Amino acid sequence: MTWGSFGTTHIITLVLAALINIVLYFILKNKSRATQTAVLFIFSLSGIAAIIFNLVTWGSPIEYLPFHLCSLTAMVLPIAVLTKSKALSNLLLLWSLGALAALVMNQAQANYEIFSKTFFFYYFPHTFEFGIPILLFKLGLVKKDVKCIGSTLGITLAAYTVIHFINLAINSYCVENNVLDYAGNVIQVNYMYSVTPSIPILQTFYNIIPHSYWYLLMAVPIILVYLFVIYLPDICKAIFKKKA
Repeated sequence: MTWGSFGTTHIITLVLAALINIVLYFILKNKSRATQTAVLFIFSLSGIAAIIFNLVTWGSPIEYLPFHLCSLTAMVLPIAVLTKSKALSNLLLLWSLGALAALVMNQAQANYEIFSKTFFFYYFPHTFEFGIPILLFKLGLVKKDVKCIGSTLGITLAAYTVIHFINLAINSYCVENNVLDYAGNVIQVNYMYSVTPSIPILQTFYNIIPHSYWYLLMAVPIILVYLFVIYLPDICKAIFKKKA
């Protein structure tokens, strides 16, 4: 049985992903801070395991380097859990949306066999990459801070820019050295989709600005609106407190 895209099986797995994190919250909410941290840290390592799995399994590590947003989230998440860094934890409120999108918009993974290793190393890491950042705040391990909007946007744009140049460097190297994939084609990478909109949802941006790198900057206003909504309750509380 394959995973499918927006079929019954796919929808069940989306509901299950939410339930996994909800159940984890109720299990941990009355535990000690140390226990909460230990459990979340263990689950946060699933993303690192997925990175290693992809690097060693498919025989083409250049195409599976940890430079997509979900891979960056996977590497930052354990650090955020252990250090309770306010900047990193608030950053993950944005970056975790990539994991959610990977679960929902799964067309490229729709043919994964349920219960296969490939499905396991895709589904569970993304489930925890989306859920654990929320749990950090719900459990009171870290606090939202509207002042982190600047660092969140700055780190995101810096990572996107650096990875775009990594894409260009890898692609140039592969062309010059005729580095081929399993099908005999010259390898060309597209981490964080900075080169072309490899997923349909980004094609709209590219239709408006048909240029590598620049087209995805159209997402910045959307990011700012999302962050405003996320921090709106905190902004309102601060205003009311100041008036009181």
